[in-house]
Amino acid sequence: MTPSLPTVAAAIRAAMLTADPRDKVMATRSVARDWAAGQLAFAFDVTMPDVPARPAQPELLPPSQMPKRGRGGSERGRLALIHALCHIEFVAIDLALDAAGRFGAERGRDFVSDWLGVAADEAMHFALLARRLRTLGSHYGAMPAHDGLWDAARETAHDVAARLAVVPMVLEARGLDVTPQTIARFQAADDHTTARILQRIVDDEVRHVRFGTSHFAKVCAERGKQAPQLWKTLVTQHFRGSVKPPFNDSARRSAGLSCEMMAALA
Repeated sequence: MTPSLPTVAAAIRAAMLTADPRDKVMATRSVARDWAAGQLAFAFDVTMPDVPARPAQPELLPPSQMPKRGRGGSERGRLALIHALCHIEFVAIDLALDAAGRFGAERGRDFVSDWLGVAADEAMHFALLARRLRTLGSHYGAMPAHDGLWDAARETAHDVAARLAVVPMVLEARGLDVTPQTIARFQAADDHTTARILQRIVDDEVRHVRFGTSHFAKVCAERGKQAPQLWKTLVTQHFRGSVKPPFNDSARRSAGLSCEMMAALA
């Protein structure tokens, strides 16, 4: 009798409930690798956790209680910025895992493949930034971190269209807008190693946003909705911040966020 394969949902849930950062990176890479190798069954026999496991450090604070990072040109300010970016990538691992595990049953194998690939990318981004922190004499967890990033997952857990509209098409797309200036800041400080890491990240994020826009367009077609109008409606309903220029127009176009989409939101 052939033993049954472990399910992709169970593997995703286990990775999300792994608290230690290094172990989470390894578990995420393992899920993506095993899925690509056909070693996980396309089955969703467990639910995704409402909140993923988190390490004891960093201390998670509400956005209003986060300490100021100081002047961007200072060494301490740059270290705090790397730490903040590292935390964003850590949470992004679970955002991508959750998308695959929560909506994969309804959206199919290609959807699971895309978002497990994104999760593996985010794990790699986190590992690069965490290693950079250690090289600079610090570590992930040495400073408090923003506790508002998972709000987008809670807010959109009921609807794949809302999840796609907010996470890749707003949150990740915003990274396309602001990261080039951040890269320039590190280059100006002769920290070319961090600048190269951030360039790698922003190049990958273009593809992640493109996954979001592509899958969102498919959902809109199935629902008989126009993508720009539905995107505007969902962002207005489910995103608490604002989406405003300046935009990185060329990167957004490469990622499938057309001028029509941006005009609808503006």
